[in-house]
Amino acid sequence: MSSPLLVAQGVQKTYVMGRVQLRVLRGCDLRVAPGEFVAIMGKSGSGKSTLLHILGALDVPQAGQVLFHDEPVFAPPGRRRFATSALDVLYGYERRRIHYRRFAFGFVFQFYHLLPELNVLENVLLARMVGASTFVWSRQRARARADTLAVLGHMGLAERLRHRPAELSGGERQRVAIARALVHKPQILFADEPTGNLDAVAGAELMSLIKGLHAEGQTIVMVTHDPTVAGQADRILRLEDGQLRQV
Repeated sequence: MSSPLLVAQGVQKTYVMGRVQLRVLRGCDLRVAPGEFVAIMGKSGSGKSTLLHILGALDVPQAGQVLFHDEPVFAPPGRRRFATSALDVLYGYERRRIHYRRFAFGFVFQFYHLLPELNVLENVLLARMVGASTFVWSRQRARARADTLAVLGHMGLAERLRHRPAELSGGERQRVAIARALVHKPQILFADEPTGNLDAVAGAELMSLIKGLHAEGQTIVMVTHDPTVAGQADRILRLEDGQLRQV
């Protein structure tokens, strides 16, 4: 049996809102194998998105750890930084988190988060430009453009390259968002309610596309409240009372 690609160990997260503490995650454990498609279900407000953001190094847990290829994603609890700043690049663990987000992880959200002033090609190409110096980008631009055109073609968007988000349907916008997540060839695709903003037909088409990516070997971790969507994964977990349980 192959080693897990991603492991969560005892992940805890509490939000402080004035004098109130909201304990969202109470010791979540998870193992994701390479090529696996895992769905996490739970009620609204159960902490699904919080857990996904921690797994993808977007958020930081107060306790517990996430391992990617057996390497810790977060610093030891006493040394964790909970607020992002320009000084993050001075810390080894923070540089590692940035590296994972840029190169190893891809993210798709319920609300597409496309830049309205950019067209489809530019929105996706931008993901390859982030962090590249002018010199590096001058050498990588042709390859990045070719990769971008290839992934947009794979998403069925070859005829929409010059369209802006306002000129696209909801399903097309989400496919652009998936293309943006895939353009740097991530090892894990994290999807947060990817069909939540789509009608039934567009949602079914999007899930067919996601299943096709999985069939090609893409590792996927998805959160959803929809049992029909979750049922298309290899494995379903439910987040209840701050912990994950097998369905």
